[in-house]
Amino acid sequence: MLTPLDMHNKTFGKGFRGYSTDEVDEFMERVAKDFERLYQENLEYKETVERLSRQLEQYQQMESTLRNTLIIAQGTAEDVKTNARKETELMLKETEIRTQQMVNEACLKVRKIQEEYDEVKKQMQVFRTKLKAMLDSQMEMLKTAEEQEPQP
Repeated sequence: MLTPLDMHNKTFGKGFRGYSTDEVDEFMERVAKDFERLYQENLEYKETVERLSRQLEQYQQMESTLRNTLIIAQGTAEDVKTNARKETELMLKETEIRTQQMVNEACLKVRKIQEEYDEVKKQMQVFRTKLKAMLDSQMEMLKTAEEQEPQP
């Protein structure tokens, strides 16, 4: 590729009736300056393209990382929801079991209290019967004693 320096250093042989060297030199100088400016712009554009390409690559990597992070976060959120549901179900089952145990224990206590009540009731009935029998016996003894007592 032709460089601005190549254009500056280019010389032409002189012919018998050739072009005016001053005009050619002046024109070549203008072409060299324009070419140099364009050459510098081209280098700057290449650098800009390379820099932007690197930035684009970084952004693409960041996008990929963010996508992966989002996917992981969504998976984690689903796992958390699933675990929370399972834990809730487990807690409900444990609560149902404990509640049933409490109901069973309460039923047993009620039966025990009922049995104790029935036992006390029986004992009271037995006590009444014995007391009545004793009172009846005492009444009989009093009657017998009155009948056997001499009369005034």
